[in-house]
Amino acid sequence: MQHRIIVLGAGYSGAVAAGRLARRLHREDVAITLVNAEPDFVERVRMHQLAAGQDLRPRPFGEMFAGTGVELKLAKVTAVDADRRKVTVTGTDAGTGAAEEELEYDTLVYALGSAWNDQGVPGTAEHAHEIASRPGALRLRERLARLDAGQPVVVVGGGLTGVEAATEIAEARPDLDVALAVRGGLGDWLSPKGRGHLRKVIDDLGVTVHEHAFVTAVDADRVTTADGTSVPAAVTVWTTGFAVHPVARATTLEVTGTGRIVVDRTMRSVSHPDVYAIGDAAEVTGPAGKPLRMSCASGVPTAWQAADAVAARLTGRKIPEVSIRYFNQCVSLGRRQGLIQYVTADDRAVRAALTGRVAALYKELVCKGAAWGVANPTLGLPTRRRRIAGKAARTAAPVGTPA
Repeated sequence: MQHRIIVLGAGYSGAVAAGRLARRLHREDVAITLVNAEPDFVERVRMHQLAAGQDLRPRPFGEMFAGTGVELKLAKVTAVDADRRKVTVTGTDAGTGAAEEELEYDTLVYALGSAWNDQGVPGTAEHAHEIASRPGALRLRERLARLDAGQPVVVVGGGLTGVEAATEIAEARPDLDVALAVRGGLGDWLSPKGRGHLRKVIDDLGVTVHEHAFVTAVDADRVTTADGTSVPAAVTVWTTGFAVHPVARATTLEVTGTGRIVVDRTMRSVSHPDVYAIGDAAEVTGPAGKPLRMSCASGVPTAWQAADAVAARLTGRKIPEVSIRYFNQCVSLGRRQGLIQYVTADDRAVRAALTGRVAALYKELVCKGAAWGVANPTLGLPTRRRRIAGKAARTAAPVGTPA
């Protein structure tokens, strides 16, 4: 009988994990099911481009996984019973309505990722736009298209997403009054060279920066900061971080206070050995003992590690260790400018940084490379498919079994 592997979520992490598992394991031994609510892959790192009016290339999962043995199930995950090894989903396929279904698994790869985090700030959920999802980016795109010249747009959040959103919108719509509200100083996480380039691009695009501005309320026509300053906003874009999918918190899986699943170095749940968590859903300790940040740069290596660990355990082979560390932070500043900030293994900025048009091309290659890796999930891996030995095909290790 086949060992049933279910992968929940087909973002960068989930899609890569499913493809790598298909490459590592023999099709006759495993049934790999990839559960996702949408039929197409979402390039999350390009959502600011979509919101600014650019059209992105469609990437249907049906084409990506054709002939791989991975079965795509279009459904929304509503619950996980980690003790009974069952997942509850609601179908999103055309004609299925909203019927619930239970899926049984022998191994679960949890990759439901994250969504925007409104931080509980009053008015944010009602009035602000998010670009952490394709529906959110499309809603913002439609709203921006209706704005008349001179109307104010405020992007809240000075991290990678906020900086990319503000510069992309300002470049695409130079007729709008774009502002960026940051809690600290602009680019205070960058090197001096990186901060200087960011400031120059921001100034050239005409973006107004409100530094040390902690936004405490969002209204339909303004945001208010902690010191009482009111900043006009016909549109507010909220980019102050991500919140993990809530399903894990409702399970018996061991999670952190923020709902991320606690895993060991192989991405295996410390409480349920038949569950692996990857990407934004997992609390992964990186270099210097720091948790990995929520990002594509973190998610893909965790997917590699989990898939390799699952395959190795099922085939009785030594578990390889994937190096998970950071090299740089890639920032697009519109279509013509970019910033590549080189960092230490634990993600601290160093002096070196690449700027300008070359950096923009570098970032574009990184985005295309990440999408290619998802779109070609079973290519580029030298290891041939391995057979599962004996009764391992339908048995999972009991709680407490050593790695």
